[in-house]
Amino acid sequence: MIPSVSEAEAANELMRLAKAIARHNRLYHAEDAPEISDAEYDALVRRNAELEAAFPHLVRADSPSRGVGHEVAASPLSKVRHEVRMMSLDNAFSDAEVEEFVARIRRFLALPGDAPIAFTAEDKIDGLSCSLRYEGGVLVRAATRGDGEVGEDVTANVAHIPDIPQKLRGQVPAVFEVRGEVYMAKDDFAALNVAQHEAGGKIFATPRNAAAGSLRQKDAGITAQRRLRFWAHGWGATSDLPEPGQFAMVKRMESWGLPVSPDLVLCRSVAEMLGHYRDIGRRRASLPYDIDGVVYKVDDLALQRRLGAVGKAPRWALAHKFPAEQAETTLEKIDIQVGRTGKLTPVGRLSPVLVGGVTVVNVTLHNRDEIARLGLREGDRIVVQRAGDVIPQVVENLTRDERRPAFEFPGHCPVCGSEAVAEEGEVDVRCTGGLVCKAQQFERLRHFVSRGALDIEGLGEKTIAEFMELGWLDKGPPDIFRLKLHRSDLIGRDGWQERSVDNLLAAIESKRSPDAARLLFGLGIRHVGAVTARDLMKRFHELPVLRSTAQDAARGDPAALGELTSIEGVGPAVVEALGDFFHEEHNRAVWDDLLQEVAPPRYEVQTLESAVSGKTVVFTGKLETISRDEAKAQAERLGAKAAGSVSAKTDLIVAGPGAGSKLKKAAELGIEVIDEAAWAEIVASVGQ
Repeated sequence: MIPSVSEAEAANELMRLAKAIARHNRLYHAEDAPEISDAEYDALVRRNAELEAAFPHLVRADSPSRGVGHEVAASPLSKVRHEVRMMSLDNAFSDAEVEEFVARIRRFLALPGDAPIAFTAEDKIDGLSCSLRYEGGVLVRAATRGDGEVGEDVTANVAHIPDIPQKLRGQVPAVFEVRGEVYMAKDDFAALNVAQHEAGGKIFATPRNAAAGSLRQKDAGITAQRRLRFWAHGWGATSDLPEPGQFAMVKRMESWGLPVSPDLVLCRSVAEMLGHYRDIGRRRASLPYDIDGVVYKVDDLALQRRLGAVGKAPRWALAHKFPAEQAETTLEKIDIQVGRTGKLTPVGRLSPVLVGGVTVVNVTLHNRDEIARLGLREGDRIVVQRAGDVIPQVVENLTRDERRPAFEFPGHCPVCGSEAVAEEGEVDVRCTGGLVCKAQQFERLRHFVSRGALDIEGLGEKTIAEFMELGWLDKGPPDIFRLKLHRSDLIGRDGWQERSVDNLLAAIESKRSPDAARLLFGLGIRHVGAVTARDLMKRFHELPVLRSTAQDAARGDPAALGELTSIEGVGPAVVEALGDFFHEEHNRAVWDDLLQEVAPPRYEVQTLESAVSGKTVVFTGKLETISRDEAKAQAERLGAKAAGSVSAKTDLIVAGPGAGSKLKKAAELGIEVIDEAAWAEIVASVGQ
């Protein structure tokens, strides 16, 4: 049992971990854009495993321990279902964990403590997992790992990787799926980024990201332009295994023309395994490719079959990760960057230092609390580590005891000058000038015209970016309604003809009397989502009344505070966010300007008599045809109340895929449950 963690706290933490790990899986596997280091990710996974071991009855349906990689979502590449699942590996970070891994195998197989077991050991290259299917020795299909069950078809792309033979040589099983890694050597990675910089293209953060981005291209010609490599380390579906052991089998694959690790060895004791790990660790920086550890596998294939797998990982294999690499340097400057959501992120500029074979000049400082924790100031001598293959982090301040003034985190946005504040209980400081801040403007405008907000057809991301570059949207949302002034300038520009221009302007004009709740939601005020915006407008009906009440509440007026917080779903965070928004003069100016361009009618909720009128409805699981917010809006129009949790007062549950504990509670309470299709029929029955 984990000390001082209650069951409720464990359940909440497991929920947060599941969401965080799923997000980082998506960023790493699907978008090739990780935000945290491998070590930080591994720490999240280990914490999740510890909690699940202590509270096995709290293991979630969406637990990270049940998944591999990331589900293949929207992609220009077609999907491929793996005949044999592509699994991941459990990790070890210490010698003791490796010793326990071997002891655990002996216990599982009921072998005496001195029974010999041979293991292969090979360097764990940091690449993109790939499966190559050969039939009759000829390559017929290549696929990425995806979520382990379904990957992406990259057959055309791997044809441009010289390391991958189109036809194997020698005696080969009728069907043989090779499992391995596509990677990019350090020199090729450096050359690619130079070329990308010169061409004004994307600069890749790491060789792994570059390899993944280059392989997962719809246009195989792009893959052909980039130097990718491959090595094999295992297999999936096969009609035959001609060797009895892992080592011999990999060497057999090498004889067929497949590249394998040059550092693959056979070890007959834990001492030999750890010795090989240390040897590769010493040579790591000089290797021509990135590695992040050593993989151990039971050599005897018969024992592998007996051992099987638990969850997403085989019992017979383990990844022994390297510790983070560290170096000492000087923190020359602390810059503040403003993200598209207004978050102020400090970034340290360093005297260049070599860490793990990579020259590091920037380091993430996360937030103002992290700066205070480390006592960082410009000019400090610090220790940085490259814990993964993203921007490194500071692990120690060597000069924090020197008597110099502390770094003063800005109270105003360095981009637009608006106030920058942190909400109670949060560490992130955010710019409050969302409608005027150039750092946030694109995302705010994209949100303003999106389907859930004003839903202006034809004003997509590319068009917004074009108009921003021309300076036509400098004043934010109000300028959208003044685009008609640029009609003659727009006609004849690339992609614009008179008809397409007039269609866009007509779509904009049709939104001059917008739904007030949609308009409020479109402003992107923090914590004011679509449902909260509707709840606010149901109470206040008109936007000026809401503004006046919010400003009074921000000044501490108890009546205004009471009126706002009496609205279901409106708590202190929403009240504070509204106050911060209207406190900022820039936002008030844009608000006033916008209301000169549009005239929302008085907000009234028109409800219809339906089968769910007067009932309380809960939506759970993944809705596939509509958003959760739209579903709740439908319920309100049908005279129902949309609730977030199941209770004895709940009358109906609409459940999509992935519905979990709420269904169990519904069964206990005898609540009616329907699927999304049945809900659509209810909506259609009243003409919604």
